[in-house]
Amino acid sequence: MTEQQNTPALRFPEFKEEWKLENLGNLADIMRGASPRPIKDSKWFDDNSDIGWLRISDVTQQNGKIKFLQQHLSNEGQKKTRVLYEPHLLLSIAASVGKPVINYVKTGVHDGFLIFMRPKFNLYFMFNWLENFQLKWNKYGQPGSQVNLNSDLVKSQNIYIPKSYEEQEKMGIFFNKLDQHIELEEQKLALFEQQKKGYMQKIFSQELCFTKLSSSNTQKCLKIKDLFNIIDGDRGKNYPNEKDFYNQGYTLFLDTGNVTKKGFSFTKNRFINKEKDDLLRNGKLELNDFVITSRGTLGNIGFYSQDIHLQYSNMRINSAMLILRPIDKMFDYSYLYFLLRDDAINTFMKHYRVGSAQPHITKKDFGNMKINVTTDINEQKKIANFLERIDRLVINQGNKVETLKRRKQGLLQKMFV
Repeated sequence: MTEQQNTPALRFPEFKEEWKLENLGNLADIMRGASPRPIKDSKWFDDNSDIGWLRISDVTQQNGKIKFLQQHLSNEGQKKTRVLYEPHLLLSIAASVGKPVINYVKTGVHDGFLIFMRPKFNLYFMFNWLENFQLKWNKYGQPGSQVNLNSDLVKSQNIYIPKSYEEQEKMGIFFNKLDQHIELEEQKLALFEQQKKGYMQKIFSQELCFTKLSSSNTQKCLKIKDLFNIIDGDRGKNYPNEKDFYNQGYTLFLDTGNVTKKGFSFTKNRFINKEKDDLLRNGKLELNDFVITSRGTLGNIGFYSQDIHLQYSNMRINSAMLILRPIDKMFDYSYLYFLLRDDAINTFMKHYRVGSAQPHITKKDFGNMKINVTTDINEQKKIANFLERIDRLVINQGNKVETLKRRKQGLLQKMFV
């Protein structure tokens, strides 16, 4: 908001009027959706119906722009809910609280949503105002508790809105085009990721080879324990307690947050001092070790490369990880990294994990997993180089999507009051 007027910091130049203060209840008839009960009764649903059933999972998957629905309501189910036949603005008041929604298909609205009926505003303008406001609904919740919204709270919320419908419309069109651009780039990202997954499946099942020299003598089915020494972390009496950790120190003590789906992450680190490090036995990394998460979140991989070693010369795993130390130094490390990230590893983890509250994989079971490898170092390098190029495409496209999202967030903050 500018200092002198109730207007945004960034605005289309042809509009000069101050924005007016309203509350949402004066701008639409706001009512709650309705749900048949018991909600899981099959009589409420019919796959042949053209009336979809909106759930929170649909909202998160489609980022609020609902263009298809997996479940469909029977005639009986339709009688127990509110059915929308045209696009409407909705607001989630349960789970993803404050998330705005527009339906582009015939929709039965769950009681976890509010519907803005007979609106006196541009739909896309208000969708983006609500998106910009989403986190501010948290003021209605207690610290540590889930926010609960209802129609009265939403109706009473004040909002600055352009007096001119034309300004609302122009803003709505602008942000809708930006959303379409983001959606297109996200589709490209999904395509790159799918292509990468397909290539990895073919390469590591050995359907796709990169050198003419490859033969049955270089293609082998080996157990993980034949490729790596598998090392536990120290779980004895000297295992660190909370009081042993520092923000800086001699040895970086890895937590599960440090080993992500994308590799190592060092945004939040914990250290132990040299005295504590000297008391521990197993679990210290050496250059070119791999780390895999084996408890809780399964199968995330990190590689202790030269660059990371220069930054953190002493590093240990916690009890929810395993070190994989290559036995044969003639294997290409990048090849091994992609091999460990193949879907076959995740499939194995899901099948052989034990425990429900905190699933884990045993060192013995993981060591006995069989995988296909090539022992031809030239082919290993070609495979690694190829997958690194695909990885760069995925990373660059992901960065492009994130840049667009940040740009949109900045524009939302500047173009709304």
